[in-house]
Amino acid sequence: MDEGEKGRLEIDCNAEGALFVVACSSSCIDDFGNFAPTLDFGRGLLPTVDYSGGISSYPLLLVHITYLKCGGVALGVRIDHHLADGLSALHFINTWSNMARGLDLAIPPTINRTLLCARDPPRTLLNHNHHIVYQPSNDHDQHESTGAETVVSVLTFTREQLNILKAMSTMTKEQEDDMSTLLIKYTSFEVFAGHVWRCACKAHELANDQETNLYFAVNGRTRLQPPLPPGYFGNVIFRAAATAVAGDLISKPLSYAASCIHNAMVCMDDDYVQSELDYLELQQRHQDLSSLAHGTHVRCPNLGITNWFTLSLYDADFGWGRPSFLGRAGIPSEGKATNHGLSLCINLHSRHMNTFSKLVYDI
Repeated sequence: MDEGEKGRLEIDCNAEGALFVVACSSSCIDDFGNFAPTLDFGRGLLPTVDYSGGISSYPLLLVHITYLKCGGVALGVRIDHHLADGLSALHFINTWSNMARGLDLAIPPTINRTLLCARDPPRTLLNHNHHIVYQPSNDHDQHESTGAETVVSVLTFTREQLNILKAMSTMTKEQEDDMSTLLIKYTSFEVFAGHVWRCACKAHELANDQETNLYFAVNGRTRLQPPLPPGYFGNVIFRAAATAVAGDLISKPLSYAASCIHNAMVCMDDDYVQSELDYLELQQRHQDLSSLAHGTHVRCPNLGITNWFTLSLYDADFGWGRPSFLGRAGIPSEGKATNHGLSLCINLHSRHMNTFSKLVYDI
């Protein structure tokens, strides 16, 4: 990675390859418990980076293979998000595992960054919240984020619990034109994220009039028109935010929280994501975009959740069978969460986690 003439980050194809580390460990798989992505969990399983040489020296792909005492193997992968999002990273890993077993390349990568260029001239929608989902970080925020002890927990749910939540969120809507009734069902993510959002508001004991945002990532591949080609390799994640006041989230049924998320999701059509690209292009002209990369304020009273419900997490078979676990190696800041399958990994202040853990299972 290097900076171009106009200060824009560019990928420098210098053929220096990836950082590849092979190690042996006296640990067994059982020693990692429930694989909670704490800061200690990733140590020894992920490659470390020497940041002293400047951005041009950073490897874009780092791989760490650890052979465990019990015969298991841990594969730790770090990919620069400028290069790829989660979908592309899994496409790479799954393709790599297929080729290791002698299979042909099923979906070749499409590498064409011009497909995500802003329009000329850039033109944002009049009604947008790009300024909310892309907020620059500042020293005050960084100070607050280290002011209290946080803890990372893994909370596991059953399919029955998820079905109960979905049943709780199902609602009916009267059709004015023909007086019929429309049954409204929300997706698993909308329901689950809404439940987590409500419980976090309760655990934080937010005031009724406190505004709160739920930030989440949206895959833009099929939302752009025309859609990006299959196998597009890059980062096509756009940020979205659902906004509500805590009192409404807590007092109203789960369907209200799910509807807030659903409405924010529906807004992310071609016009909106094109507007988001244009907004970032305009910001590029006035400030360093890296200040927006981690600037979303997910700390209390807000929450950020990453949706892994639809990712192909367990398809990587290098010849030893499918993995027994795949997940994040760490969640470094308070207010962030990831759901994959029926598990929730979340980082909260320690004083809130105990209450949250009880509330989230009160179904």
